[in-house]
Amino acid sequence: MSFVFDQARRIDVQLDRLHWNKYAIQFSPVPSSASDSTPSDDDLVDNPPDSIRVGELQAAIKQLSIGSSRSFLPTAETILSALRHATILDDQSSTQDYGQTKKTHPLEHDLEWLLVSKAVAQTHGLIISLLLEQTLPLGWDIWYWDEVLSSPYYVGWYFVQTSPLRIWQWSKSIYVDARRRLHSSEGIESADHAEAVSISRSWSKFYGLIKDSIRDRSLADAQAKFLSPLMLYRSEVRSKQKGLRRLREMSACGLGVLVDEGMNLDFDDGNLRRGKSDKDEWKTIVSRSVSLMETVLRNLTILDLGIQDFEDTVFTSVEDDTELSQLNCTDDDSNHSLALMANRLQLVLQVHLPNHAASSRHMVQEYGRPSRMVRYWLPATALLLSSSTLLRIAVNRKAQIMTWVRDLGTTTMDFWYNWVVEPIRKLIGTIRHDKDSEIAIMSRESLEGDRASLERMVVDFAWDNHSIASGAPLDEVEIEKVRAKVREGDLTPVLTAYEKDLRRPFTGTIRGNLIRALLIQVQKTKVDVEVAVGGIDALLKSQELVFG
Repeated sequence: MSFVFDQARRIDVQLDRLHWNKYAIQFSPVPSSASDSTPSDDDLVDNPPDSIRVGELQAAIKQLSIGSSRSFLPTAETILSALRHATILDDQSSTQDYGQTKKTHPLEHDLEWLLVSKAVAQTHGLIISLLLEQTLPLGWDIWYWDEVLSSPYYVGWYFVQTSPLRIWQWSKSIYVDARRRLHSSEGIESADHAEAVSISRSWSKFYGLIKDSIRDRSLADAQAKFLSPLMLYRSEVRSKQKGLRRLREMSACGLGVLVDEGMNLDFDDGNLRRGKSDKDEWKTIVSRSVSLMETVLRNLTILDLGIQDFEDTVFTSVEDDTELSQLNCTDDDSNHSLALMANRLQLVLQVHLPNHAASSRHMVQEYGRPSRMVRYWLPATALLLSSSTLLRIAVNRKAQIMTWVRDLGTTTMDFWYNWVVEPIRKLIGTIRHDKDSEIAIMSRESLEGDRASLERMVVDFAWDNHSIASGAPLDEVEIEKVRAKVREGDLTPVLTAYEKDLRRPFTGTIRGNLIRALLIQVQKTKVDVEVAVGGIDALLKSQELVFG
């Protein structure tokens, strides 16, 4: 989860800044009160640290650091392995002896604190990640119970689903109660008398105890008989849903407490240069975070506590923690404090974290939706019992089934080709300006052919009428002028003759050029229509890649 990883990375960077800032300020002019707690230059030269020990600590710190190449948090085993490799966790029986006998160089001691602090930060991230992974799926189970409560039919179906499990639990409880009564009655009788009792008599006695257990159980459940089974199971579903909601609220509250109060190392550089108390305050925060994580994990699954009671319990336990007072870092018992905190962190990783995970799984199993086996045992049983019938039907209708399969395959292939492959191919052709993919309402050469035909008609008409009127044919210059005017849409020679023949329609029809002029105008109309269609064609081409 990116939020948890970013949080752990931020804390890791803050720890590195706090550690190296301490050694950065000892070579700069600072007040005497601030320089007393850092090792002097003479001490570092006269008493050099153990290079092997420093190397081990630096390797362990690098193992627990979050760099740019890592995108996940280390596991609990990795954290414990790094602490053991650096000999922070010892198998000694007394941490007091460890703190009194172990004398370390100031640089080694600071590296040990940095290592343990990074381990605490990674454990803090692990716990937050675990709580998030446990909390988010609870919403699906709550939604499942909402669906069951939404209809009486779903409640009845829930009763059918869980009936085998209820019968098994009821039979088991009767059997256990009968065995308990049998053993208690045999303990009262003498040993000699018990040996004389026959096997048949023992079985009859056991059978009588079973009937007594059933009768007592029926009397104990007499109050529930006044309610309908539907109401009983609805009440059970509501109880499970309430438990899940309480668990989700507690987990969310624990997350908030850990995020807000745990590993809160927001210091600026000015505060770090004030003195010893400010510089060592981060160690107290790290120690308090260990106690906070332990208390949260120990109380998080106690659903009887409310949210306010849980918060009060956590903060009160942290404030009243007797070991936390020993973790205040002083010059006298610093080694002891470090060992105590490391062992307590080990207890969190090895005991409290697994116990919390197991307890949460148990609660989810108790309050969550039934398992897949419980939910689907009836359809699975019906399918198993009807398998022979289904197999017989499949064999008898083998030909029809094969036809259906072939039709399904053909339909799938046609759909894929006609609605996926072919549109993509046309789209690629449009992008590449393929001539075959252009949209066209009419053929490409239709307009040019009709326009050339109209030019020839008008030229021939002008040639014939000019020859009749003047007795001399048109020269080439005049013919080019007529053609240019036709391209521009000017049909003056034809319209002039047309107007003249309209004065005497019958004479113009029989002896004149009225019919010929009309046909030329029909051709002109055809050319005008094709020009308009060409404009629409160009508009469609410009919109080929416009979607939606």
